[in-house]
Amino acid sequence: MKTLLKTVTVAGVLMGSTAAVAQDVPRVGAAVYGLQAEFMQIWAAALEEHPAVTEGVVDITIFDGRYDALVQQEQFETMITQGFDAIIFVPIDIEAGAAAVEAAHAAGIPVVGSNTRVNSDLLLSYVGSDDVVSGRMQAEIVLEQIGCEGGVVILEGPIGQSAQIERLEGNMQALAECPDVTVLEQQTANWSRGEAQTLMENWLTRHGDNIQGVIGQNDEMALGAIEAIRAAGLDVNDFAISGIDGVTDALLAVQAGDMASILQDGAAQAQGALDVALAAVIEGYEPMSAIWEQYEDMPWNAGQDAEYNVPWTPVTLDNVEDLLSMRQ
Repeated sequence: MKTLLKTVTVAGVLMGSTAAVAQDVPRVGAAVYGLQAEFMQIWAAALEEHPAVTEGVVDITIFDGRYDALVQQEQFETMITQGFDAIIFVPIDIEAGAAAVEAAHAAGIPVVGSNTRVNSDLLLSYVGSDDVVSGRMQAEIVLEQIGCEGGVVILEGPIGQSAQIERLEGNMQALAECPDVTVLEQQTANWSRGEAQTLMENWLTRHGDNIQGVIGQNDEMALGAIEAIRAAGLDVNDFAISGIDGVTDALLAVQAGDMASILQDGAAQAQGALDVALAAVIEGYEPMSAIWEQYEDMPWNAGQDAEYNVPWTPVTLDNVEDLLSMRQ
């Protein structure tokens, strides 16, 4: 993933410099909450690979929000000052991001949400996935494996981000149907594998054999829990573990039988969001991404829908090899 991150970072600098040369090409900024982990790197790389970008229809600048709402606010101010034509927003905080959207709206710049939500009715549209559904799905996998009995721990995303809020809602919906299951610990690990490993090490010391299941609200945290289990000399197969995103290491872990994962199609989210943004700034624009053909249950509707819901794909032994081959 080092090569991918380098591509995204360099593009974020170079794309901005080309705008002065091609004044007639619309400029779209993508303000993402952070590019440290693989999932958002996949999202950003897919944005750069959109046919409208590769064919020079649009000029893209990707901003790394560094997991900081204030940084994202400053990046919006930069895009407003520089007169960007549209913004794609992947916020770190569902509430704090609203001020940035309001400022862009006041400047006449349409904002399309993607991947994570912001609490604002000023968004032009949202292209993402239903995180309540994924939270419920991942918890149900763990609960089924432990027979709806015993103790589980929950590794949450950054507190206040929509994915953390909605996945937890889904987690709790599933847990409510298993009254004999106890949530032993519940804490944020900020989407981080390292933070999750540290938390899991502490929880194993505190609770020992009472932990039967691990609900990691993303794959990175689930993988961190696996590392902690192995470091403690325990058998990973004695735990039911689930994550969300379908990042490469998680696909390999599913293949090895160590965990379950649900694929979040970041590529479809990114490319769909760009098509919607371009429909707002280019008269008569028709979508150039293939994702609208891939997901027939998500019709284009001239880019006018308030929300586009990209489906989840459970990772299974039947599809994991195909999913891995797409990462080559």
